[in-house]
Amino acid sequence: MRLLHTSDWHIGRSLHGADLLAEQEAVLSGLAGVVTAEGVDAVVVAGDVYDRAVPSADATAVLDRVVEHLLDAGAAVVLTPGNHDSARRLGTFSGLLTQAGLHVRAATARLDEPVLLADAHGGVAVYGLPYLEPEIARHELGLPEARSHEAVLRAAMDRVRADLARRPGTRSVVLAHAFVGGGVASDSERDICVGGVEVVPASVFDGVDYVALGHLHRPQTLTDRLRYSGSPLPYSFGEAGQDKQAWLVDLDGAGLAGVRAVPLPVPRPLTVLTGTLDALLDDPAHAAAEEAFVSVRLTDDVRPPDPMRRLRARFPHCVHLEWTGGAGAGDGRSYQERLRGRGDLDVAGEFVSHVRGGVGTTPAERDLLARALGAAAREELTR
Repeated sequence: MRLLHTSDWHIGRSLHGADLLAEQEAVLSGLAGVVTAEGVDAVVVAGDVYDRAVPSADATAVLDRVVEHLLDAGAAVVLTPGNHDSARRLGTFSGLLTQAGLHVRAATARLDEPVLLADAHGGVAVYGLPYLEPEIARHELGLPEARSHEAVLRAAMDRVRADLARRPGTRSVVLAHAFVGGGVASDSERDICVGGVEVVPASVFDGVDYVALGHLHRPQTLTDRLRYSGSPLPYSFGEAGQDKQAWLVDLDGAGLAGVRAVPLPVPRPLTVLTGTLDALLDDPAHAAAEEAFVSVRLTDDVRPPDPMRRLRARFPHCVHLEWTGGAGAGDGRSYQERLRGRGDLDVAGEFVSHVRGGVGTTPAERDLLARALGAAAREELTR
């Protein structure tokens, strides 16, 4: 049995306002080529299929086309909702979709009912755990005292192991959307600690052959059988230059036989550029960035006029701009970093200089600021 482990598609996500649907569809539809070339039996998606609970019509159309490509390539598809998805919406028509080969496991009450696949060695049970928000899942699981992610996931896995015990000789795969201890986060994941303790130990998932994890966007291996595939595209500039991949998972008669990475293309890379506006516009070394999504950190002493329009003349996909501003800009520190540890009068003076494009305060203005700060302090003491 060969599985392709993916997660965190986030269909419908944007990057600083730039629509990513075309890039998402290109990469996800390309998974059908992997299915054909590698003889994949099933594609599994461990949560965050969409980027929001109520996806746009365009986002649902992309998912429809992607799944059609995967099914046409000969693979079954198993997916579960993550913390970005609405489980109820994603699970609509799941019974009918199963007949076509798309298996949506979105109901907490049925998380111990696996998708049953088979190969020459016998059966493979694929259990899809929907994202379990503790405050909701503890009631759905009949455990009102379970108030953490660890508690509800442990209860879910107890049910999985109990079902698996009734299927001797059956190999097992679990899809789960969680922050497992040892994982490394990126800056594009939404916090999932609301209602409970965020991190869960890897031991929660003991007793199964492979655990396909979702939520963290960086591909990583916690143990041989416990892995994050990461997101198929970079979704923040903190992921610029990060390799994206899926996992090919092989099961033989004894269980997990091997796992290897399948690199995924990046239709439009992410690049961070730092420098003065004139240098960025003129330096030929930045030619490759002209086709990339670009985040710019301007170090000009005085804020240039209309910088985004001028940058987009060379970098049409520039989507983010930060001006470090004023004196000290060239040292690479942000405005906030340069103010850290300074007194109120210096901070106020730096702010005035900042909003005036680097023009400093006069002695008379500093005196006025000092009197205003003193009056504010006296008023605070009388409250």
